[in-house]
Amino acid sequence: MRASSNNPQGHRVGSLGLPAQSPAEAPPPRPFSRHPMPGPLRKVARRARQLRTPRLSSYAPVSMLELPDHTPSRACIPAIDFHTHLGRWLSDSGGWMEPDVLGLLDLMDTCNVEAMVNLDGRWGPELEENLDRYDRAHPGRFFSFCHVDWRLLDKPHGDERLAESLRLSITRGARGLKIWKDLGIKVTARGRRILLNDPLLTPIWTAAGELDVPVLIHVADPVAFFQPVDRHNERLEELLRTPKSSRSREGLTEFHCLFDSFEEAVASHPATRFVAAHGLHVENLSRVSGLLDRYPNLFIDIAGRAPEFGRQPRTAGALLLRHADRILFGTDIFPTRSSTHQVYFRLLETDDEAFAYSSDPIPPNGRWPIYGLDLPEHALVQIYRDNARQLLGLGQDPTEHRPRTCSGIRPDLAQVTHR
Repeated sequence: MRASSNNPQGHRVGSLGLPAQSPAEAPPPRPFSRHPMPGPLRKVARRARQLRTPRLSSYAPVSMLELPDHTPSRACIPAIDFHTHLGRWLSDSGGWMEPDVLGLLDLMDTCNVEAMVNLDGRWGPELEENLDRYDRAHPGRFFSFCHVDWRLLDKPHGDERLAESLRLSITRGARGLKIWKDLGIKVTARGRRILLNDPLLTPIWTAAGELDVPVLIHVADPVAFFQPVDRHNERLEELLRTPKSSRSREGLTEFHCLFDSFEEAVASHPATRFVAAHGLHVENLSRVSGLLDRYPNLFIDIAGRAPEFGRQPRTAGALLLRHADRILFGTDIFPTRSSTHQVYFRLLETDDEAFAYSSDPIPPNGRWPIYGLDLPEHALVQIYRDNARQLLGLGQDPTEHRPRTCSGIRPDLAQVTHR
């Protein structure tokens, strides 16, 4: 080719007048370059990908972490499960929640659970039937709590009649009072909703203090239940499965109203020992710790909240150590399963990492793993047993605590598993 006046070197030029590149000089293709696709074909391809891709609702990921598993099969201290439901009133069929009491005792022995607190005693004949089936038939293994009939509040002298009902139930053998979460939400009397600090309840809180029996109260549901059921709610899947659990219409103002009314009741009755179920406000353990600092008559149980305590191991561990004398072991699983107890044993006794709190493919509360707290022996003794014995009026533990052998890293028993 003849060189032009604009190309004195004689190089090949392209159509735009720029030097043309030889194949060896051309840049490599971009690693993520895409070939253009006509619009209609793009729609067909996108639809094909959607049909091949699992729906998010069926997503059940399996962790690829390979971690030691030190799950104890038994509690290392003979334990008292302070939060169980063994009666009939929560049963869908109206039958006993535990149809086989001897089988339950075998399971308790297997897990080293010395005793259970049955929160389903109710009152009157129902209380007697619970006491006959559990407490009287198996002394020392079961301790039933009673309830009271809130309908009495609408009758003349209803507040005093509630207190008298509690006294009668305790005389018959009940070991404490269980307050269901309907108080503060659904219970009404004399034209108003009855909150935990209502003056109508003063006689029953006072009676519990005079009788020296604990009052175990379910104060409020998880905070997420009071928030909008939308894509930001961490318990969205749970709320979609059980939409009646949502309290989003009332909002967080309602949660704090329930919480504050409980605090006022505790503060106003220092001679009465209150046990807040489910950690009280486990999403804000610093607030719970502050209440435990201020009110020596306040206890909490950890029942049903292994997922919440276990996902904040440093904060939860600090709380349980600081207030080990007022924390109670409990499960709140019915019917009872050894696998549930073992999750709690692993949470309290080991330093295992990132393990599942449920065997369900999709975790029931939220998609997160939990971590062991690896509590020292002195805290485990209190949480598993001594605090419960104190509240139940059983006195000091008559047996010697054996050295702790079932917590922490134990290379001889460790199994490396995919979690």
